[in-house]
Amino acid sequence: MMNFKPPETKTTPSSSSYSSTAEKAFSLISKGWKEVRSSADADLQLIRNRAKELENFLSSVPTITATATATATTPGEIDFVKKLRPKLSEIRRAYSSPDFNWAPKGKLRIDLSGITNAIVTESEDEKLGKWRREKRFKDEKQFGELSNWEPIRAFRNRLREMEVEIKSSNSSSPVEIFEGIKNSEFMEKVKSSFKSICKEPEESKGVPPLDVPELLAYLVRQSSPFLDQIGIRKDISDKIVESLCSKRRNKLLPEGDCSLIEGDNMIDELELRIASVLRSTGHHYEGGFWSNSTKQNVSDGKRHVAIVTTASLPWMTGTAVNPLFRAAYLAKSEKQNVTLLVPWLCKSDQELVYPNNLTFSSPEEQELYIRNWLEERVGFKTDFKISFYPGKFSKERRSILPAGDTTQFIPSRDADIAILEEPEHLNWYHHGKRWTDKFNHVVGIVHTNYLEYIKREKNGALQAFLVKHVNNWVTRAHCDKVLRLSAATQDLPRSVVCNVHGVNPKFLKIGEKMAAERQNGQQVFSKGAYFLGKMVWAKGYRELIDLLAKHKSDLDGFNMDLFGNGEDAHEVQTTARTLNLNVNFMKGRDHADDSLHSYKVFINPSISDVLCTATAEALAMGKFVVCADHPSNEFFQAFPNCLTYKTSEDFVTKVKEAMTGEPQPLTPEEQYKLSWEAATQRFIEYSDLDKVLTSEKGGDRRKTRIKGIGKSVSMPNLGGMVDGSLAFAQYCLTGSEFVRWCSGATPGTRDFDQQHCEDLNLLPPQVENPIYGW
Repeated sequence: MMNFKPPETKTTPSSSSYSSTAEKAFSLISKGWKEVRSSADADLQLIRNRAKELENFLSSVPTITATATATATTPGEIDFVKKLRPKLSEIRRAYSSPDFNWAPKGKLRIDLSGITNAIVTESEDEKLGKWRREKRFKDEKQFGELSNWEPIRAFRNRLREMEVEIKSSNSSSPVEIFEGIKNSEFMEKVKSSFKSICKEPEESKGVPPLDVPELLAYLVRQSSPFLDQIGIRKDISDKIVESLCSKRRNKLLPEGDCSLIEGDNMIDELELRIASVLRSTGHHYEGGFWSNSTKQNVSDGKRHVAIVTTASLPWMTGTAVNPLFRAAYLAKSEKQNVTLLVPWLCKSDQELVYPNNLTFSSPEEQELYIRNWLEERVGFKTDFKISFYPGKFSKERRSILPAGDTTQFIPSRDADIAILEEPEHLNWYHHGKRWTDKFNHVVGIVHTNYLEYIKREKNGALQAFLVKHVNNWVTRAHCDKVLRLSAATQDLPRSVVCNVHGVNPKFLKIGEKMAAERQNGQQVFSKGAYFLGKMVWAKGYRELIDLLAKHKSDLDGFNMDLFGNGEDAHEVQTTARTLNLNVNFMKGRDHADDSLHSYKVFINPSISDVLCTATAEALAMGKFVVCADHPSNEFFQAFPNCLTYKTSEDFVTKVKEAMTGEPQPLTPEEQYKLSWEAATQRFIEYSDLDKVLTSEKGGDRRKTRIKGIGKSVSMPNLGGMVDGSLAFAQYCLTGSEFVRWCSGATPGTRDFDQQHCEDLNLLPPQVENPIYGW
């Protein structure tokens, strides 16, 4: 997405001149601070001396009544008031003049000669006047326009008020007049201003710059791959780095104390040293020289969409395949730039997750595999970026959990629109920036009915109750809009039900081919019924075995093939053989495999799915589908080849109907409804993305939040305050390893580990987020 750009506003010449004048004044004051302080020292010293004399004078005045005080004034007091009043009038006229005096070279100087003449002796006045004449600036009109500056106007107004008060108090004694001036709010402000001027500035503790040995050591460290290519091994490069670092360290350590110098510690210290210098300069690293080559150019006026998902190919799961197609078809329109962010697993986790012992040594190798697989199926060149974030596989949850703050892997310049595939999964243990704080619009797409899976586990009812409220919590805190693929999922805040998934175009082409062959009189469906899915009980195998076992006599002669691999494969097969069911178990394979084209009936009794992709693929190939009358299948019920059942007896009826009948060819409208073009259009409409993409850049929410304003231009509403509080509470809780462990998080997932740093070329977590702060 593109960053919002606030609309240009026209300012009047007067307002612009005032703002520029204020900026100049503050700049001049900051640059000439030492000169101002030195020039004020003389005034302060004289004021202190005179203040002591006035205190002695006031302490010597006897306590008398008000009437006696009005009549018994000393000649000295009358002379003092006579001197003070005309000088205040002169001050008022001087500061009311448009030709207000300013010091050269940025020195802001206020002429206090009127006050000085009233309270200092003549000898002191002569010395001070001589000093001031030497300091008198040459060009008095250089900054004359600043006399209208707000602080100067306030100063002049206050002087006028003081003169009025003095004129109106003719009946008061000089002592009362001076006491009023001394205790006035204006004088208190003057005193505090002088105190702030005299305060010594704090010395800043900056990070010392890199010296030559450190620069050379870091250059050798970064050049080790190149040096290895020309015959200089990595261990030799490390020794060079250690030698260069030790030279600098020997200067800092006491003579002969080299016990702390170790190779690994020294290299780590160099990394921390470089990071500290970079942070002290305000530099923020967002990629290397070569890694930026594939980044989208946001200067072309396009918005940027970041799609974040919880799985990646070659793991053939819905959250790996569907976000991949969504990225391809959103980028195909060329109306916005698209980035797909997928998890990167270390080799040990890849061996547990990816099928056929397929592993990747680098993200670039896996990206190539993903693109080849996708382009073979969509039939066009994909033009979107693929990025990786650190992930760890949880055996207990049988899913991938993010490690570290996932938001940091989308650069700030591209943080515009975020699409979170499985937002609750991504944010269960999210310890980082709030998604809606970094992005202008965040859409969540719910893929999985987690509550249905959890209910099947031990203490499932209690766990499902807790997870339900956690899902509400995290989606409300991190999403602006939530799309539920079907009503089978829990009702979440700001959610709507809409199927935004399509089918692989390859399946639609298979369906067209089968329909053409049938028109030519060929027999295309030579096999009976089958089921394809990951072999775990929750994917529908429990319901299927129960139905087949209950109606074994009613389905006499009925045979079925099951395709799939999974953690429960052995137990499922053992149960089916124990019940003597007529089923054949096959290894899992791609649904588009040629061996599956000739099956006529796809049976899917699962009630744990949100929207079964295999069901949509079977309909696209022109097959019969027998499925439960369940909210997860509402989208498919409009297709004539979809046969739904409510009871087990109804299941037997629908199976017999499908086995004896012939499916109808899909119409062009039905084909389009199943396609990814239609799914993308539905997604843009129901996620409000059409409104966001056509909105002006001036609505950039990130900029308004800097000023403390949320989505509303006025003040954040109660709902926004609640969402922010939920996000803050989650951040605090997920920062504790103990809390994470108690809630079931994989140990060590708050931050990515050293292996992730090496695979993804990341700085260590202690450098990214040092505990002592930089």
